[in-house]
Order: sequence, then C-alpha cells, then structure tokens
Amino acid sequence: MEEVTRLNANSRKSLLVPAAVTVTAYFALVGCQAEQGTPQQETASFAAACEGLPRKENAALPLSAASDDWFQVYETSEGVFSIIEPYQSQESISHLIVGDDRAILFDTGLGLLPIRPVVERITDRPVTVLNSHTHFDHVGGNAEFSSILAIDSDYTRASMAGFSHRRIAADFAPDAFCMPPPSGVDLDVIHTRPWKASGYVEDGEILELGGRRLEILHVPGHAPDATALLDAANGLLFTGDTFYAAELWLVAPETNLDEYDRSITRLASIEKDVKYLLGAHASARVDAGFLTGVRGAFHKLRSGDFPGTQVGGRLVFAIDGFEFVTAQPVLDGKQGDITKGGSGLDSWD
Repeated sequence: MEEVTRLNANSRKSLLVPAAVTVTAYFALVGCQAEQGTPQQETASFAAACEGLPRKENAALPLSAASDDWFQVYETSEGVFSIIEPYQSQESISHLIVGDDRAILFDTGLGLLPIRPVVERITDRPVTVLNSHTHFDHVGGNAEFSSILAIDSDYTRASMAGFSHRRIAADFAPDAFCMPPPSGVDLDVIHTRPWKASGYVEDGEILELGGRRLEILHVPGHAPDATALLDAANGLLFTGDTFYAAELWLVAPETNLDEYDRSITRLASIEKDVKYLLGAHASARVDAGFLTGVRGAFHKLRSGDFPGTQVGGRLVFAIDGFEFVTAQPVLDGKQGDITKGGSGLDSWD
C-alpha cells in the first residue's frame, strides 16, 4: 500500500488564545467504562441517550450512503467522513480524511464489526491508519490494515499486542448496547486483535495527502500516545479524546494530568484559527470555542476547591458546564507502568 508522504515541520505559527466559552454538559456519564467487569453508569443513562439518536450535532450533517446498520457515516467537511458506532456506549468515532492521492483513517473504532468495508465504500484511494491513541475503542479495526503510522513509544508498542477479552469485556456487556448487538458477534470472546505499525511519526510532522496537509500534534495526557491532527487550511482540529463533546475521562492508570494540562493548553492556543473540533466520541463535529473553557475548568478541578462526586471508584466533577471523570490516584499524580500499554479500561486495583 502506498505510504503517506511525511515532512518534518520546521516551524508552526503561534496563535492567540480566544475568549472563554461557557457550555452545558452534553449528557451525563454516557461512557460505559467500568471497574473490572461492572458497568460504571446506570443502564438507563445510555438508554436515554440512545432514544435521542442521532445526536443533534450529527443530525445536522449529511448522512453518507456508506452508512449501514452498525456504522453511521456523516460527511463532516469536504473530504472528511466521520464513521460513528452510535449503538454502543462509547459512541466511538473514526474520521476518514481523504486527499487527492491518499487518505488517513484517524482511529478504527471498537472492532466489533469490520470497518474496512465502510472505508472502501467511501474511497478507493490508499488508506493509512493513524490512531488518536491506542485505547481499545480506537484500535479495534487496526488489524484490518497494513499501512499504520504510530507514535514511537514503549506504551504504543505494548498496546500493539492487542487486548484480551478480560481487559475489555466490561464494555461489551449486553446493557452497553441500545440495540441488540450485531448478529454473529460473540461478546463472550470479544478481544482486540494484535496489529503492527508500518511507520512511526512524531510531533510536528506533516502528512501530505494530495491537496490536503495534516499536522501531527502529540498531545499526551489522556494517554501517553494521544495525538491530534490539524488541517489548518480547512480549519479542522481532530482532537481524539483530549476533547470531545461529552464528559472527559482522565481516569486510567496511564493518564497524566500534568501532560494533559500542557496538551489542552496547546490546543486552546491554536483554536482561534479553527472552525470545527472533531472529537472521537458522541458528536462528530462541533463549532470551535470549547477548549479555553475546558482548560479553565480543568485548572479549577486541580485547585482542590471543587468537590467531586464519588461514583464507584471514580470521581466526577462538574465545573463551568464541563464534566470530568477521574480517580484519586490520578489526582494524586500517580501513574501506572506505561511500558505495559493500556486498554483504557484497566483499573487501579
């Protein structure tokens, strides 16, 4: 498969931080992340969210004919197709970014059903995968592709081994779905298949797709290999799990709040020249203007002046219209062994 052309970016323009924007939370604890096998939120929470599908932000976008019974595909910008798995509690979103010569698939979803056939219904150009990070709900379809770029880290390489059923089973309980799971899928053995990187990338590199350039931004915090993509010419910022229009999870043993602080500050600093934010869960595209508010709310969370609500082993904070889900060890500055990778569902036990 033809490789994406990559250039080293020698410099980037410094942008001013825009004014803060106050928003309301999109929904409460939709994610079904769990303590070793126990769903975190009440079943009704996700059921209620499903009754409102498609989300209003998604319903306003053109629905692509590439959609099927499991994947809903929206054309979020010219040449950008957001592939949503809306019927499972993660509501994972993979973004296919198509240039004149080749395409980047930013994440590959849950891996419950193959994503490659969806991609091939959209484009016949060579496709290279790049993950926003390597948690299970973003690399599920990686094994379907041979051209994969990755951050060069021990954490990423460990995650390439895939995730056993035990490590991800909690998110595939029957009540994690708002419709019957796809026929032929055995949830009792679901796992993430191993995959290999065909090349490595680093912060500041430019991916040339032909008529479209994407800048790689390494934004660790949520996970050590968290990555964003900036399409400056089209005013698009693909934020992965560093920001999406729902409660933000900063809870896993691999999470680092100091790094997240630097990363959200960095993204907020370039938001002035961005039209849209494209996150990895729930809403495929929202207007720019959230990131400064997220940064401010996050700083208040870390000040210790705002009490959180204990939900199982999690702490939930609602500050200035934003919600964060974290855990006391993360707040205490602890971090697990990142050389072992992380599924995103691993607990502190």
